[in-house]
Amino acid sequence: MAGDLPHRPRTLRLTRHSPLRSPSAFARTASPEALFAISGISQYAGAAIAVTLFQELPPATVAFFRVAAGAVIVLMLSARRLRGWTAADLRAAAIFGIATALMNLCFYLAIDRLPLGKSVVLEFIGPISVAAVLTRTRRNTIALLLAAGGVAILSGVEIGGEPLGIAFILGASAMWAAYIVLGRRVASLDRGLSGLAVGLVIGSVVILPFGISGVGEVLSSSRLLTQCLLVGLLSSAVGYTIDQFVIRRIPIRRFALMLALLPVTAMVVGYIALDQRPTPIDLIGAGLVIAGVVTQEREEIKQPLEELPA
Repeated sequence: MAGDLPHRPRTLRLTRHSPLRSPSAFARTASPEALFAISGISQYAGAAIAVTLFQELPPATVAFFRVAAGAVIVLMLSARRLRGWTAADLRAAAIFGIATALMNLCFYLAIDRLPLGKSVVLEFIGPISVAAVLTRTRRNTIALLLAAGGVAILSGVEIGGEPLGIAFILGASAMWAAYIVLGRRVASLDRGLSGLAVGLVIGSVVILPFGISGVGEVLSSSRLLTQCLLVGLLSSAVGYTIDQFVIRRIPIRRFALMLALLPVTAMVVGYIALDQRPTPIDLIGAGLVIAGVVTQEREEIKQPLEELPA
């Protein structure tokens, strides 16, 4: 009988399962390259939605909602760290936020006239310039030349056909360079994401006059409002939050050069979402950009301001 069998105690083995990491823990430990890929997909998925909105709304209105919606979302994530700001902290966040908002405004005015992938490539002149100024070693110089060469190949835009679009994208490029340098200062304030949140709030107020003509139409349509909020979530809240985590970990030079991944991401998103097909030459340029990112040194930093001028 089974009941008469001798009882043999079994050893109970407890296995430890590592808990799922929170998004913030993932952002602190994942490779910067992986984070940039996620950020790029999110930002340009939002840009693809924005392009479709241009058929119904002024690009400046969409830019305003991108910044304002992003500000609201990041504010909700950082509300506990909004106290005790000094005038210097507010000034740094304000300058950063205004540069970021103007970057978005110019970028949307440009992609209303130029293809998404090509626009991002031309905009990359700003980050390439920052990386060039801060590049010191031979390996990083080679990486910079590869990435810059890829960008040059990708930038096959007929300047004569859309001079205003080119002007807007060059303005966005200058603001992108400012975004990189000022973003490090805001990240170093040790206030979590609240510096980003405050900056985006101020920036959205600055560009509101440019986009105010379409605000009423957005607020009166739940569909348009939802799409604009989605643009703000994908392009600002997710993208800029990831940037704040990454820029704390790596030198500005590496951060600026890794932004070369974004034109490649934009080209892929433009192909999938907007049917903007890359040519074989575009693919060669994308390959050079990736080679440059892979070649560069992958150092991380301990001193948040070690590369910034005093």
